[in-house]
Amino acid sequence: MKNAIVGQDSGLVVSRRRLLQTAAGLAGGAMLPAGMMLPAFAEDHPEIGTYPAGSSGSSVFIGISVPRTGTYAVQGEDELKGYELAIEHINSGHELIKKISPKTTKGLLGKELKYGVADSAAKPNEAVQAQQRFISENKAIMITGGTSSAVAVALNKLAQREKVLFVCGISGSNDTTGKDCVRYGVRQNFYGQTAAAAISPVLIKTFGKNKKAAYLTPDYTYGHTVTKSMQDQLAAAGWTTTTNQVSPLGAPDYSSYLLNVANSGADVLINVNWGHDAVLSIQQAKQFGVLDKMKLIVPYQVPFLARETGGLMQGVYASTDYWWTIEDKYPLAKMFNEAFEKKNGYKPEWGAANSYISFAHWARMIEEAGTFYPPDVIKTYEKEETIPSLVGDVHYRKEDHQCVRPVIIVKGKMEKDMKGKEDYYDVVEIVPGEGLMQKPDAFGCNLGDYT
Repeated sequence: MKNAIVGQDSGLVVSRRRLLQTAAGLAGGAMLPAGMMLPAFAEDHPEIGTYPAGSSGSSVFIGISVPRTGTYAVQGEDELKGYELAIEHINSGHELIKKISPKTTKGLLGKELKYGVADSAAKPNEAVQAQQRFISENKAIMITGGTSSAVAVALNKLAQREKVLFVCGISGSNDTTGKDCVRYGVRQNFYGQTAAAAISPVLIKTFGKNKKAAYLTPDYTYGHTVTKSMQDQLAAAGWTTTTNQVSPLGAPDYSSYLLNVANSGADVLINVNWGHDAVLSIQQAKQFGVLDKMKLIVPYQVPFLARETGGLMQGVYASTDYWWTIEDKYPLAKMFNEAFEKKNGYKPEWGAANSYISFAHWARMIEEAGTFYPPDVIKTYEKEETIPSLVGDVHYRKEDHQCVRPVIIVKGKMEKDMKGKEDYYDVVEIVPGEGLMQKPDAFGCNLGDYT
């Protein structure tokens, strides 16, 4: 496990031996006499996954895996900050958490949240190995992570096999709640289909019909499904694909791909790359003169992209999960922005906002279920109740465990119009989620069993 960290907010690097000792302590709570168990756990539920061993003591454990090295590291660290703030708020009974999960006082069902962090490096095998250890050694009652959709899909499979809930972190692939969906996985954030359905009408209105598009696509499930969704949505207006340049994750040089884009005769460049890959490919597109010949579009916005590309997002349209200026419309967004900036010193990007609200929703489901028993928690998600979020009221679909939520369309501000150093985007439109989503079975979702 790379860079494993266990604690509440400690940042303490812990050895495998210490992890085993911690796990033994957590598991030991399961051996308490029945009369000493808290009322919430004197239930007639069979053992499943880490239940009841993982929730029999005074605390419960969460396994977090995010990329802290590699091409998605910047976004992974931002995602982690959102998780850590949510854990802090749940443990303290913060007023923002109470607005989302009214039954939360301090901790979940009165139990303190503890957590471990592992560096996935955006590699599925690294993430699975780390989370398997958190499940086996720390009796994790929930795991989370992603940033790379390949990681999210792998953790979906682990969660279903181990019968431990996976609250998905960042994942833009349609497959995560499509053909690779599982009963033990839920996802809050937007994804390829909803991004494409939200931004395509704006692009058609802005640039017109019958345009030629060149694509830069990362070669894994996120890239392929976002590109396919964009092609499908734009085809109705006569947009065609002149070239689709597919590159590996972490490619150091995009010159050969950009040469093909430059010679394709395209009107627009649709860049589906993410993380540092998006930064590098956009910077090189500018250096090679591609952006002088065609307009840039980013269908699935990357946290910190405007900052890291040095102004190259000015005038560029993108779809995103969250942008901090929506605080003027959503009071909970304002509360979150203030708490996050106070703790971390900058305005939250959508990775942190997504991870925070995902944990807040999970807390609500446990409190509403009144138990940590996984099937009951899952069935609470499946009630499709309308619940608060940072972007207004939302709900989770019972058929695929996808959150039905709005997508935000932004346009990069020109430098002269920025009101502060983090005022990178104008919000063009907030598109309601219901009309953006495919039918629940369109991408082949079959959730599987509870037990």
